[in-house]
Amino acid sequence: MSMIGEYARLTPAELERAVRDPDWGREFIGELAETEPDEGPGASQPRCFDTDKAWHALDFLLRRLAFPVDVVFGEEEISGADGWGHGPPCYLTPERVRVAAEALAAMPAEALVSGVTPDDLVQADIYPDSVWVGDESLDYVTNYYQALVPFFQVAARDGHAMVIWID
Repeated sequence: MSMIGEYARLTPAELERAVRDPDWGREFIGELAETEPDEGPGASQPRCFDTDKAWHALDFLLRRLAFPVDVVFGEEEISGADGWGHGPPCYLTPERVRVAAEALAAMPAEALVSGVTPDDLVQADIYPDSVWVGDESLDYVTNYYQALVPFFQVAARDGHAMVIWID
């Protein structure tokens, strides 16, 4: 079974309700994901996003750079949330989303992987180890990073919070 990094941006009121009622939050986010518009002209900005299996490498790379916000796992746990995946979901407040969006925008993807080789990820036992073969394997992480940046920027622009979990 794969472990996938999942994100959902919520309004402050939606986050408040999800924290009070995690079952409602899981159902609401599931409905958001199911009703996301197709990409293309006129499509609205998505409210759900995933980093596939790149989440662990993103965490490793951002931590080594002392990134100011935990954008991989979130910072505040939603207590009482069962069945969301591997561990409880966590969230970032709109203020922390804004801080993260600014810091992400200031860090080009090249800086994320500067001085790192695929072997470094293997040595650090970064999931999934089968991905870290060949020089282009770092592109897998940087591609997800480059998609995560605008996702956070839109959330910050809209004043949204972020719920994050590993599914």
